Amino acid sequence: MSQEYHCRIYVTLRPSVLDPAGVAVQSGLHQLGYESVEKVRIGKYIELTVTAEDKTQAETQVDQMCDRLLANPVIENYSYEITALETTGGHS
Repeated sequence: MSQEYHCRIYVTLRPSVLDPAGVAVQSGLHQLGYESVEKVRIGKYIELTVTAEDKTQAETQVDQMCDRLLANPVIENYSYEITALETTGGHS
C-alpha cells in the first residue's frame, strides 16, 4: 500500500563556489548597520509530497529529483528530511 511522504529539501552552494548573492546580501546588511554578519550563503528550500511504497523508495525518488532537476550536483549540495504523512484511515 502506498504512503504519502512530506519532503523538505535544502539546496546550498558548495563551500568552494563563490556566492555573489550572498556577498550582495552581506553588503546590504553591513550598510544597514549589521557589521557583525561575517558570511552569507544563499540557498533554496523546497517542500513537496511524494507517494511511495516505503520511506526508502521516497528517498530514492527525492535523490533522483535533486540530481536531475532540483540541484546542480556540480556546484550545489543538498540534504532533505522525509516524514510520513498520517493517513485518515478511510478507504477510497
